[in-house]
Formats: sequence, structure tokens, C-alpha cells
Amino acid sequence: MLENILQTLPQVLIDGIALGTIYAVVALGYTLVYGILEFINFAHGEIFMVGAFVGTACLFAMNTTGWLGGMPRWSAYVLILVAAMLFTGILGVVIERIAYRPLRRAPKLISLISAIGVSFVLQDAVRFVAELRTGSYIVSGDTLYDRNVVINTSSLAPLFGDASLKTHTFIIIAVAILLMVALDLFVNRTKWGIAMRAVAQDRETASLMSINVNKVIILTFFIGSALGGATGVLFAQQYGTIDPFIGYILGLKAFTAAVLGGIGNIRGAMFGGLAIGLLEMFASSNLGLLTGGSFGSEYKDVFAFLILILVLIFKPEGLFGKAVKEKV
Repeated sequence: MLENILQTLPQVLIDGIALGTIYAVVALGYTLVYGILEFINFAHGEIFMVGAFVGTACLFAMNTTGWLGGMPRWSAYVLILVAAMLFTGILGVVIERIAYRPLRRAPKLISLISAIGVSFVLQDAVRFVAELRTGSYIVSGDTLYDRNVVINTSSLAPLFGDASLKTHTFIIIAVAILLMVALDLFVNRTKWGIAMRAVAQDRETASLMSINVNKVIILTFFIGSALGGATGVLFAQQYGTIDPFIGYILGLKAFTAAVLGGIGNIRGAMFGGLAIGLLEMFASSNLGLLTGGSFGSEYKDVFAFLILILVLIFKPEGLFGKAVKEKV
């Protein structure tokens, strides 16, 4: 058994890091909004999904008009990333203005129901547009980088098997790390980042210190939604096929990652995403082996939600979060 696990370990690590970085960037959207408003934006998974469709639609448009053949692939990639980030960033701001701001002083349950309603609206809106344009809500897009590279890890250690690595996996990891580092620097080193942290600590006091709380909240939604849109593009390019429901389960797993790391903690969300991605890929590859065939790879999703339950029971503030006393 151990020999078989080691044989697949290099592939598990590569796939787990790629998937984990996607979870990590999506988790940042949850943790940013929660840090400012103490509110779980359950529509964030659907914003990720919208980003995937916007990026794919831009790629289709460039291919149809002939632009794609006349430009380097990297520049086309940058264009669809920027387009998806701008669209989803603005979409996040609009959602905050229409669906969340009027309920800011309402009980948290009301805002949560509003977020769930927004997620269903986005799912059905994208499904309608996709079926109108392509005849099907399941869309398979072109991938800009689809070359596979075989890594001969067995030559380094005989116990390990070879691993297949997509060229795009490098791009996912590089872009995701760039986004995470840029966000961390923005929050910790810039004037607006300091304002965001001040509002997160005490919104009323921050407003008395001449900080425009509404602008900070708008900026938070824009950044969080733009990160979600960029991750949607990475996902679409990695896996090729998308549909309006991809954001539901992925969003829940990213939320689990945010809770695992300590929701409201940016670096904790990064760690949580990587941990969930690695555990999921390990379960997908080895669950059948470990259980003697009783459970197959289709049960891999159980791992993420078991982690969520255990964290909420034993350390509800997360691994890197701080316990906060409930206000009376």
C-alpha cells in the first residue's frame, strides 16, 4: 500500500498545489469581506464562475475576430485575465450596492439569505446567456497552453513514480502566488490597506478618523471579486469545461479553506486553500486504496467538509485566527 501511495505522490503534489492555489485565491475573497463586514458573501463562488465565463467569452471573441492568431499567447492570457477581473470587480461592487448595503444594519441572517439569493440569480443569468449564445450551458473553451511535460521523478527516487505536468499548471501557480503576494503587500503596506485594516478592527472609530468607510467597503468588494474572476479564468484554462454551477461546490471548499486558516486572516486563507487542495487530491488518488475499495475518488469532497466540521468543533476561530468574545 505504501509503495503505491509513494508512486502517485509526485502527481498528487503537483495537482494538489494547482488546485490548492485556486482555493486559496477564492478564499481570499471570503476572508476580505468577512474581515471588513463580518459577513459571509456566499455569492462569491458564483462571481468566480462568472469570471470563468467572461474569460472564455473573451477568448472566443478574439478567436472569431482573428485577433488571437495575431498576438502572442501570453498577451491574450493577460487580456482575458484583466477583462475578467474588471468585469467581476464591477459586478461585486454592484452586488454590494444593491443587495448588501441596504441590509448592512439588518440581522446577519437577512444578509446571508440575500447572498444566497444573489448566487441563484447569477447561476440562472449565466445559464440563460450561455444557452442563448451557444445552445448549451456547458461550455468547452480553447486553452492557450495545453502542452504536457513528463517529470521523471523516478530517476531521483526509485520509490516515486513519474508525474505529468501541464504547462498551464505553472501559470496557475505563478499567477495565484503573484495575486496573493500583491494582496498581502497591498493590505499591509499601502494607505488603503491600512484603512481596510482600521475598518476591520472598528468601523465606527475608523469613520471618526476621517476614513470613508463606504469607499473602503466598495474597494474590498472590488478587490475580492476581481480575485475571484481571475481565479475563474485560471480554472477554465486548466480544466477546459465550465458550467454555471462550478462555483457552488468550489466556493464551499474555498470557504472551508478560509475557516481552516482563520476567516478574516489573509495568510491563513492562503494556507487553508493549499491544505484543502493537497488533501483533496491525496484522497482522490488513494481513498480507494486506503479503504480497500469501499470508497472511490468520488468521495474526496467529504474530506473538505469533515475538516470544516472538525475545525468548527475544536477550533472555531481557525488555525491562525484569534478568538473573539461575542458582543453583548
